[in-house]
Amino acid sequence: MRTDACFSGFLPSGRIVVMMFSFPFSLRSFHRPFMAGALAVALCTLQGEAYATGTTSVVVGLDGTLTVPESSPLRQQLQVTPVRMSAPRDTLSVPGSIVAEPSRVLPVLAPVTGHVVSVSVVPGQHVRKGQDLLTLLSGDMAQATTDEAKAQAGLVQARAALARAQEVRQAGGAATKDVEAARAALQEAEAEERRAQARVASLTNQVDTDGKLVMRAPMDGVVASVTVAPGMNVTDITAPLLRVEDLSEVWAVADVAEADVDDMHVGQSVSITLPGREGVVLPGQIATVEPDLHPETRRLRAMIPVPNPDEDLKPNMFATVAIQLRQPPGLMVPQSALLMNNDRVTVFVEVAPWTFQRRVVTISYDEGEDTEVLSGLKVGERIVTRGGVLLNDD
Repeated sequence: MRTDACFSGFLPSGRIVVMMFSFPFSLRSFHRPFMAGALAVALCTLQGEAYATGTTSVVVGLDGTLTVPESSPLRQQLQVTPVRMSAPRDTLSVPGSIVAEPSRVLPVLAPVTGHVVSVSVVPGQHVRKGQDLLTLLSGDMAQATTDEAKAQAGLVQARAALARAQEVRQAGGAATKDVEAARAALQEAEAEERRAQARVASLTNQVDTDGKLVMRAPMDGVVASVTVAPGMNVTDITAPLLRVEDLSEVWAVADVAEADVDDMHVGQSVSITLPGREGVVLPGQIATVEPDLHPETRRLRAMIPVPNPDEDLKPNMFATVAIQLRQPPGLMVPQSALLMNNDRVTVFVEVAPWTFQRRVVTISYDEGEDTEVLSGLKVGERIVTRGGVLLNDD
């Protein structure tokens, strides 16, 4: 029967070694004094034989270092590389898109309900300010005229009532409160007349000779959408009938990931490229940044004004925005070198040939398969970049 026994001991250097012994018979029949003597001989032999026998994979020093002997198969599984300094991080590339500048997008609303008689434009058509867009036939125009006439009549009555109250008071037959009430009624009548006149004026400017209401373009631009057609009834005056956009200047919107938000600020220079316009790079600067992250994408939107005199840039085009960072170089290590140890990020540093010591590091951002290290390492130090988990015995 084959029986294995394990003995461990300390070398004079302070290292701990572990060795295995095999016995072709039962330890129970083995004389204890003889076993003790064998153990003493084994421990004496360890000092000169620990690396030669090949039975030791790792030697643990009292200072916490780990030494991999030359004969250990672990050497074939470890890769050790020096820490390098990264190149300066010049740009941050993020996805983006082209959108119309909000202040250059105007909806066309009907001032009154009515019936659509005609539509004079189609989506994509360029229009000039004041150009006819569509025509409505509305009974509200007549109502507005009637309201104006009523307001004017009420004003005449209020003026006459105030004059009578003042005459009666002078004759000693009316109280002061009656005069004040008449004066207040006159002020209300004047306000109502102004409102009715303004209402009629706003509609009269859009009424043709046939009494139909003509909707006109509020600015130069292009018709982005038309939501009505001849024969339709307009019942909701808050719903846009058309939308006109001025695309002479648009916005490039950059969607910046949450991890990169601190690297972005208003005024940064950017370069914009579009998949459909190879070789064209559009310069710009970040004009404004939204205050809130998008709840689903976890990205922050930055807006960059872009001149578009030829209107080549269309809303909803895809874009790539390269933000100029001017970030200084840093220490970069492969992510495979990082090991977790009691909620701390650590690496194994080679302090002597094939002797390693665990060290705590502070990391920053990831870039590809590498990670920037803020503290804990120096340029040129050699660290375990593959197989470190085999040394991770804590």
